[in-house]
Amino acid sequence: MSRRNVELVRKGLEHFVATGEPAWDTLHEQVEVFDHDIMDGHDYRGHAGVRRWMFEDWAAAWSAYSAEPQEFIDVDDERVIAVIRVRATGRGSGVEIERQDAMVYVVRDLQVVRVDYYNSKQQALEAVAA
Repeated sequence: MSRRNVELVRKGLEHFVATGEPAWDTLHEQVEVFDHDIMDGHDYRGHAGVRRWMFEDWAAAWSAYSAEPQEFIDVDDERVIAVIRVRATGRGSGVEIERQDAMVYVVRDLQVVRVDYYNSKQQALEAVAA
């Protein structure tokens, strides 16, 4: 099952990179997103929460943003780490950044039920080891 979960996450990220939209059919209707990269970040629930996270909160910070999947780590039967290369330009500052972020996906019954966003691969690895 874990190999199928990795492929689900991979296809979802590839869809996002190609279209700028999440692969909604892979996200459970009550999916939870926890953004550990934002100090005053919120918890986001459901498809509406994902929209708010991606298209309002992230969009408010960046005038340009791209993500390139680099690595997928099969953690266990439910969890997959996706390591991504992020390039972004600050909306107010114009400062360009490039860094490696990571997301821990929890997949049940071939649907993503939780995403934890971290600003490094190391943080994601530490989170799954805890």
